Amino acid sequence: MTAFTSIRRNALGALTILAGATLCTLSAHAQSYPVSGSQRATAQQVSERGIPLSELAPNAPDSYTVKRGDTLWGISGLFLKSPWRWPELWGMNLQAIANPHRIFPGQTLYLDKNGGFARLSTTPPGSTEPETVRVSPRTRTESLGDAALPTLKPHLIEPFLVEPIVVDAQVLQQAPRIIATTEERVLMAAGDRAYVRGDQASPLQVEGGDPRQFRVFRDAVALKDPATGEILGYEAQYLGKAELIRGESFEDVPNGRGNYTAEYVPATIDLKATKEEIRAGDRLLPMAARGAFVTYTPRAPQMDVEARVVALYGSAALAYAAQNQVVAISVGTQDGVEPGHVLTLLTRDTRVKDVSDGKSASVKLPNENNGTAMVFRTFERVSYALLLEIRNGVRVGDRLVNPK
Repeated sequence: MTAFTSIRRNALGALTILAGATLCTLSAHAQSYPVSGSQRATAQQVSERGIPLSELAPNAPDSYTVKRGDTLWGISGLFLKSPWRWPELWGMNLQAIANPHRIFPGQTLYLDKNGGFARLSTTPPGSTEPETVRVSPRTRTESLGDAALPTLKPHLIEPFLVEPIVVDAQVLQQAPRIIATTEERVLMAAGDRAYVRGDQASPLQVEGGDPRQFRVFRDAVALKDPATGEILGYEAQYLGKAELIRGESFEDVPNGRGNYTAEYVPATIDLKATKEEIRAGDRLLPMAARGAFVTYTPRAPQMDVEARVVALYGSAALAYAAQNQVVAISVGTQDGVEPGHVLTLLTRDTRVKDVSDGKSASVKLPNENNGTAMVFRTFERVSYALLLEIRNGVRVGDRLVNPK
């Protein structure tokens, strides 16, 4: 085996791997991340001449070698003032990279500044040689799909794809409830066995087609629009996961008179994982189907958005949310909001007394840009957004608007 493996991109953009005397073709289509028509149009427009130098980040490097763990968002932030404008980054490199998600560790991106405009390329300015990437020795034939860069680091979002749930209060009230555990414990954790009573109309059964995996929730807290006080939905507090072992049933029990009486027996569950301690009265909802993590494509909404932070996810005791935390906002699918939409956070309205002239008049201060959030999960009237870049703590009532 040679001391290194070389990956070379040919004129058609195909990837091949050269390992000693063996030539193998790499499958570069294992993953297909979405690229919208508007994003492609933006990229094509920019590719004609590049972007103005004024749109570059102040410390944009002349070149950058992609590393494992990088994200499209992070690389965009190196070169552009606004990372969500990644289609423009792609447009700067449209000739070399047909899909912006097909950037791999080891590739070097070069910044070419000419005539007041900038472009990115996978070859040094003035060079026509195809790109060569050196990587460590690996299996001679492999898929590069899993090595392609995600937009954001998956671990920031994946836990929240199943945790927050917005329901009608009645849905949770009618869901199966935990009534007891073994040894009469008050609090339960992962590994404990518990007993559950379902709705009379649809008792819990272990039969083909019925769910066996459940999530455990508590309460249904109203999510209110800070501006109007209107209830937008109810957020159930996620507690953990459970597996249904035995369904509800009736058992014939001797009644002492030589006869038997049919007596109700609750369903049995095992708690598989717990985020917080579980107790009697907590409710079960079927585990939602969960596919593989999908890369989000940050982009500006096409319609006008005016939203407010309605809750900080995780604890009612939180007063401020920080970077990489999650907030619920007052817009959802009925407003046209989609996963990947990027919004600018503004500070909440603040008033001060102007005592400079001795009159103490109340003056409203301007709403300041406080960072960026990206929507990643939507419900009808509420969405959850990840705080990407935050200058100060985010509070309930802070505004979110279209990025400028």
